Amino acid sequence: MVDARLIEALEHLPATPFAGTVWRHMFNDIPPDRVNTRGARWNPPGVAAIYASLERDTCIAEGQHAIDIQPLRPVAKRVVYECHLEADDVVDLTGNGILDRLGLSDPDVEDDDFTACQAIGEAAAWLGLGGVIVPSARAAGGNIVILVDANNRGPILEVIRYDVIFDPKRGAW
Repeated sequence: MVDARLIEALEHLPATPFAGTVWRHMFNDIPPDRVNTRGARWNPPGVAAIYASLERDTCIAEGQHAIDIQPLRPVAKRVVYECHLEADDVVDLTGNGILDRLGLSDPDVEDDDFTACQAIGEAAAWLGLGGVIVPSARAAGGNIVILVDANNRGPILEVIRYDVIFDPKRGAW
């Protein structure tokens, strides 16, 4: 059940269009517009989301963390996509005290238990928001979690360029 307190708190935050450059870390040949419905830090299972970073270095740090937490270190091609994103009704949660008002602390954002963050993502999706800008748990920068609703209304994500930052066939960065 969606937390009514979070819905009310999110309704009082300004939602604005987002248009700008974001970076997306992907493995092998997975396209950057692939939607996650299995759940992650800010989206519970069943809530469709695309995670991107607002800075390239943050994107790489997030991808590196995905590798570092695996029990067996994967060896896969790593690609960083620079994309232009347009999304409607995005709420920035990185402002002074906003996460506190939503009941989150810095440790909640960094915790391996995603429950508290997922509750916010679930409430944002329930409200039909296009996404939330959130602090990165891995770097000093920010991330944007783009929410894609069941009617396929979602973002415009266009690849500008991409860099292969690791290719196991070449064995080097």
